[in-house]
Amino acid sequence: MAKARDIGVDVAAPAQECSDPHCPFHGGFSVRGQIIDGQVVSTRMERSARVQREYLRYVPKYERYEKRTSSYNAHAPPCLQVQVGDVVKLMECRPLSKTKSFVIIEAKRGNLRIAGDDATAPAAKAGETESDNE
Repeated sequence: MAKARDIGVDVAAPAQECSDPHCPFHGGFSVRGQIIDGQVVSTRMERSARVQREYLRYVPKYERYEKRTSSYNAHAPPCLQVQVGDVVKLMECRPLSKTKSFVIIEAKRGNLRIAGDDATAPAAKAGETESDNE
């Protein structure tokens, strides 16, 4: 097994190895710029993930904060095995496509708390049908 290269950021290298040329650990892909934390809401695209980030914005008129979300398309290297609900760390890179300019560098397992594309509604209780609710 080849050793994962140091990408210059204090994150643990993945245990698995991959042959993806756009992996910052196992390919020759460089990362730079912003580091963003978020949660994966969709993994429907091949080797890509939709990541959402929540932040607070101050509204001076009401002297309160409002909750806002931003979504990013990011490259998901196969060695990280990213799933919906994972809390991930993104890092900026060169544009990979029209909308992808970030790559996932760290993934931690978590529960989905931000509703997104793949977020499914809780399943109905066993034995309960729509006619029972009326």
